[in-house]
Amino acid sequence: MGSEVEEPNPTTQTPNAHSHPETTSFSPPRKVQNNALTTEKHANNGHVTVTPTLSIVQPHSLLPKPVPPTTSSRNDVVSSKFGNFLRQRRDDLSSAIGKGISTLKHSIDDKKDDILKKKQNDAVTEFNLAGLKVVVTVKNGASFSRISFFSRSNCRECCARERELRERAGSVTVPKIFFGERLIGGLVELNALRKDGGEELERRLREVAGEGPAAPAYGFDEAGEEEVVEEEEVRVVRVLRQRLPIQDRLMKMKIARNCFAGSELVELLVRHHGYSPAKAVEIGKQLCKKHFIHHVFGENDFEEGNHFYRFLEHEPFISKCFNFRGATNDSEPKAAAAVYDRLTKIMCAILESYASEDRRHVDYVAISKSEEFRRYINMTQDLQRVNLLELSENETLAFFLNLYNAMVVHAIIRVGCQEGVINRRSFSDFQYLIGGHPYSLSTIKNGILRSNRRSPYSLIKPFGTGDRRLEHALVKMNPLVHFGLCNGTKSSPKVRFFSPYRVAEELRCAAREFFENDGIEVDLEKRTIHLTPIFKWYSADFGQERNILKWIINYLDANKAGLLTHLLGDGGHVNISYMSFDWSVNS
Repeated sequence: MGSEVEEPNPTTQTPNAHSHPETTSFSPPRKVQNNALTTEKHANNGHVTVTPTLSIVQPHSLLPKPVPPTTSSRNDVVSSKFGNFLRQRRDDLSSAIGKGISTLKHSIDDKKDDILKKKQNDAVTEFNLAGLKVVVTVKNGASFSRISFFSRSNCRECCARERELRERAGSVTVPKIFFGERLIGGLVELNALRKDGGEELERRLREVAGEGPAAPAYGFDEAGEEEVVEEEEVRVVRVLRQRLPIQDRLMKMKIARNCFAGSELVELLVRHHGYSPAKAVEIGKQLCKKHFIHHVFGENDFEEGNHFYRFLEHEPFISKCFNFRGATNDSEPKAAAAVYDRLTKIMCAILESYASEDRRHVDYVAISKSEEFRRYINMTQDLQRVNLLELSENETLAFFLNLYNAMVVHAIIRVGCQEGVINRRSFSDFQYLIGGHPYSLSTIKNGILRSNRRSPYSLIKPFGTGDRRLEHALVKMNPLVHFGLCNGTKSSPKVRFFSPYRVAEELRCAAREFFENDGIEVDLEKRTIHLTPIFKWYSADFGQERNILKWIINYLDANKAGLLTHLLGDGGHVNISYMSFDWSVNS
């Protein structure tokens, strides 16, 4: 049997004239035999017999024409992708080179313009700061005049400046601004001159043109200081830190952490530096005196033998000190008075910029973002090994009063206040490294300023008998210190800073201002005196209640003093009540 093929039905209908010319109907194909598709011709009779054959059907004109498949090898595809990658890299490289050349050209043009401008005007001073470019130009035909700004910095020249201000303005209220010798007023008057485009300000400046000396040259802080020369102790300490066997040791049934023996220090100095044993011991004593090293139990300065010492940075309390930033300040300790003066000036500048005029409200958020506060943080590192024994009694009083108020500002910024209320415990523990020892807000207030007295509701004194910090405590306690300390709350006295030359007078002024505002209220009808709870908490500093009232009269204004004197003088009973203390932050 032959193979079968499919053949279109011969009865395929041809489209008629009335149908669409492109519509064709097909019948299903039928199967036929190949051997039936033959042609036979009979010669005898001349007849030709034709059997049915297959007819070839052409595809319709609307159907897509078949396209023969293209043969492509895998190598051609890979070659094409690699070529595209090379072209892309070439374009990117060309673009980068073009941009670099363009940027370099603009930079050269800018430098040429700057040089040209500088040649054209030599009176232009340019300051290049990180992220900021300030250009100060001098107007044509302008001349300098002296502009004086009076504010309170509590420095040693304040007395002389105050007399000068009283002579020139008739009062000592600050701030005061002078153009030449003419009084402008305060900041409010200055801002008023700047209205309407500053025309009035320009007019005032033209009127005083030429008065006073030329403007001072721009400079940096402490530009006149001499170059610091590295001391011998500093070089020795660096070697000792690297070579001494620092480890935990057992002494008197106690474990001393991160320490070394005094004999090991002496041996190292003799062997590696060539010092005599006596010289090595003397160097050890100097290192203790300058607070590079301390005895682990504070028993002695330095002795050769089986005594254990540790470096200042290895003290257990060091990590809790907020003026310690990973390493101690190894430079030669600055004079305590100089450190105090610098810290006071920067904090006064901070208050003038970020506190209300009456100093009862402080913008701590703005302070935390200011350049002045960053400078203050850097300055506090000078406190680490400062020699407090150089200070007199008044200098010690002013030093720790100012340091307490500055540390409170730092504590509010660093520790924060939950829901705007001071956390008394965390604030009391906020501490600095000062003179080789830790000083918290609590130890400064109760140990130094209150002459080592117990804090409220405490059973022990801040400093024990052998505590080295005890020698810095004030000999005589002055109860007025309570009105010079601001703990950052709304009910506390306002924040201020003191001068060592006028600290007693300034404390009296602080007490008067505190009682003028809300420190005391006199209810004549109920014969009741409402006092701040400070008198209750620190009653040991002020004495008995009736004696407190007599003492307060010295710091009251005439009205309140008259009322209180009347109540105390008529022989009747006087009630004393204490106000509630608002621990909200004074922001």
